[in-house]
Amino acid sequence: MGDAVSGGDDAVPVLFGRRRELDVLGDVLGGTRQGRSAVLVVRGEAGIGKTALLDHAVARAGDLQVISVSGAESEAELAFAGVHQVCAPLLDGLDRLPAPQSAALKTALGLAEGSPPDRFLVGLAVLTLLTDAAATQPLVCVIDDAQWLDSASMRTLSIVARRLRADPVAMVFAVREGEQNTDAAGLERLPELSLTGLDDGDSRTLLAATMPGPMEERVRERILAEARGNPLALRELPRAANLPAFTGGLELPGHGRALSRRIERSFAARVSKLPADTRLLLLIVAADPVGDAAVLWRAAALLGVPESAAEPAETAELITIGRWVRFRHPLIRSAVYEAGGRTDRRRVHGALADAIEPVDVEHRAWQRGRAATGPDEVIAAELERMAERARARGGVAAASAFLADATELTPDPVERARRALAAARAKLAAGASDAALALLAYTRAAPPDLMRQAQTELLRAQIAFAMHRGRDAPALLLAAAEHLRDLDPLLSRETYLEALMAAVFAGRLVWAEDSGPAGMARAARSAPAAPDPPRAVDLLLDGLVLRFTEGYAAAAPTLMRAVRQFRRDADVGVAGLRWYGLVGRIALDLWDQQSWDDLAAAQVQILREQGVLTLLPVALAYRAGVSVHAGRFEEAAALLEESDAISQATGAPPPLYIEPVLAAYRGQEEHTLHLVRTSLHSASVRGEGRVIPIVQYAAAVLHNSLGQYREALAATDQAIEHDDIGMYGYGLLERVEAAARCWETAIATEAMEELVARAEAAGTEMALGVAARSRALLAEGAEADQLYRIAIEHLERSRVDVLHARAQLLYGEWLRRERRSGEAANQLRQARDTFRRVRADGFAERARRELVAAGVVVEAPPAPLVEQLTGQETTIARLGAEGRTNSDIAAQLFLSSRTVEWHMGKIFGKLGIPSRRHLKAALADHNGCLGLS
Repeated sequence: MGDAVSGGDDAVPVLFGRRRELDVLGDVLGGTRQGRSAVLVVRGEAGIGKTALLDHAVARAGDLQVISVSGAESEAELAFAGVHQVCAPLLDGLDRLPAPQSAALKTALGLAEGSPPDRFLVGLAVLTLLTDAAATQPLVCVIDDAQWLDSASMRTLSIVARRLRADPVAMVFAVREGEQNTDAAGLERLPELSLTGLDDGDSRTLLAATMPGPMEERVRERILAEARGNPLALRELPRAANLPAFTGGLELPGHGRALSRRIERSFAARVSKLPADTRLLLLIVAADPVGDAAVLWRAAALLGVPESAAEPAETAELITIGRWVRFRHPLIRSAVYEAGGRTDRRRVHGALADAIEPVDVEHRAWQRGRAATGPDEVIAAELERMAERARARGGVAAASAFLADATELTPDPVERARRALAAARAKLAAGASDAALALLAYTRAAPPDLMRQAQTELLRAQIAFAMHRGRDAPALLLAAAEHLRDLDPLLSRETYLEALMAAVFAGRLVWAEDSGPAGMARAARSAPAAPDPPRAVDLLLDGLVLRFTEGYAAAAPTLMRAVRQFRRDADVGVAGLRWYGLVGRIALDLWDQQSWDDLAAAQVQILREQGVLTLLPVALAYRAGVSVHAGRFEEAAALLEESDAISQATGAPPPLYIEPVLAAYRGQEEHTLHLVRTSLHSASVRGEGRVIPIVQYAAAVLHNSLGQYREALAATDQAIEHDDIGMYGYGLLERVEAAARCWETAIATEAMEELVARAEAAGTEMALGVAARSRALLAEGAEADQLYRIAIEHLERSRVDVLHARAQLLYGEWLRRERRSGEAANQLRQARDTFRRVRADGFAERARRELVAAGVVVEAPPAPLVEQLTGQETTIARLGAEGRTNSDIAAQLFLSSRTVEWHMGKIFGKLGIPSRRHLKAALADHNGCLGLS
């Protein structure tokens, strides 16, 4: 990887046929000069001109600070190598960062020891370094060949790019299309500039400039046809072509191969004509992804290569040498490395290992591994130690690569199998499921071992769960649990629970009935006995077995104990992180709003602290679900916005199932139905059966709010088609209301009786409230009156403002039909006011219509304050009202302090207040909307 910091160059290169692209880059640089942030991802095939365009941008940025780096295909094992290159010119500002940011970045860069840093905290530290540097002079950061950055750097820099808002910083990435890199998905949905081939006129002009003098017509036409407007091909193919032979009608070398391979062969042909010492020097450069010139010269000296050997390579425009050594194009690196023989490559890697500074232990170990001539336990053990070091710095992908290399170099089959399992686990954690699966093949070469076999089966099942989201994972996890029964009873019980969790996740979309929750529960009856006293996971397993074999009422007491025990474990920091989502769904199933709320908040906090980005978007969505039912819609919207931003930054699919519920409660008919359709399709494709009852519940809520009771009833048909844990009771709740309003008494009674039985078994305030509400819908006279009052009292104590207001709405509607207009108006006004406050517009309109029907003159609703603020502004306003400083807010929301300051200015203007001292008072009347306590 090369790196440079400069103020640009007065010599701006000429580019053919790129006026539009140059204008786009000019706008990016111009905006940065004026104090605005900008991000641009330049995409295109190899040789299409991405590097030339970036070089042109650097040359035009003479009045800006410029940081220029380039990814290298071989640097995956070097965690945060790309971040190090970006930050290297700015490390003087490291100690001026807030202490948590400074500690996280120092640990990530290997400058200090510490626990694995929070990935978002590292990103925030890089963001702060860049924005602090830009405070004195606008800054542009250019990242070429971003698809080859190491995983940790790619994720960190994509986070930084997404959090730029109001700082004079531009980030320009160049990404080669066609390269498989899941981490580069973090750059998706950022502003893009796609490069295509030059048109015919510009292609001819460039070819003429490259090959001055006469050229036979058919030679020219063949080169133009082969190059297809690719600028690098237009420059290189003529050099590789045997023009006299071409005139005779022979093909270009490599005809029919991918264009990039033909260009590589052109570079290889040029390299082959250089002196032997120059070729060896180029191989040293190709073998070192970091590109430190000092290391290059030390390695060259060890191999007897003089510094003068560089001159022919520079004259041939293959490399540039300064503080960092860079190939003119990444295809030159691959061509040089491939052309070097195996013996020379090992010699070069060995020399580089000796030339690298002793403090750079990971880089030295990586080079030693490449220099190995065969299995070597000493080198394998060193690579394993480097894996632990990389893991401690948060480089999960780098750790997995070190372990994979260690596995290949391990001579002993048993030890190789052990390392293969560790490497596969690390690959799975890094999101490389295919690579994890491939590593399990090493375990077959070891002597038979029952424990290793069971661990391999467990890991294979966990990989299947990650790859297929639950469709075949339950059966595989069950098999692993059964094999572990006698070998490790406690792990066996956890694996049975994992199988049940996978079945719950897949829900109705499992491939076989035996793989569904009921089938898994029946099989889990043969799990080893629980220890005494039982752990939370033991109670969860036993409770879920009862839940899916003997029913809700039989399981409720055990599951309540499980939730209480898990909460106690969470309070002392020993609760298993992977179980939070499952326990939250069980709390939802038990109508335990308080536990659902507390667990969702705790899970988000822990995931933030540990930087587990793969799970954080889902946890934020869970938390948003709590906020919806509590009537904190703007808080829910802000959480979903953050969830989506993290999903984009990590390249993971965003959890979509809470957004339809929020849209439904807001009465957004068209938007909700669109989200329902897209979420159902996505759930089917990904095998996420648990999503289906949630989005059908959203559809039922929408239709009930709009008085479309037939449509609501139809939605509940699918919502309660299966006994999905967590949402089944909510589906019954909507079904009773819809059926009662359609005069489908038998359907309403059946759903009500099942709901009441569950509610009485749970016994929480919320459960008793929804049961009384459902019974009231089918009762008459004094009984109905009393049940509505009981429902309202229970729900008022349950911290579920929306459900409480809905009970008041139903009571008001019943009172109006009983001709008790005054009492009806009182209930309807209270319900309407709550709906207006939280912006549940569909229900607010339903309440308004009922008030009009009751003979009440209804005033127009006041313009809501919250409508003026975006979700992010709402969150910033709430935190500011709590007394947080801009730095505190920036740290929590992963923004720069300057961006928070910019948002605060917009918030003050919208609220009509002069400073943050007035925030709390300005928001006091809107606590329910903004989630203030």
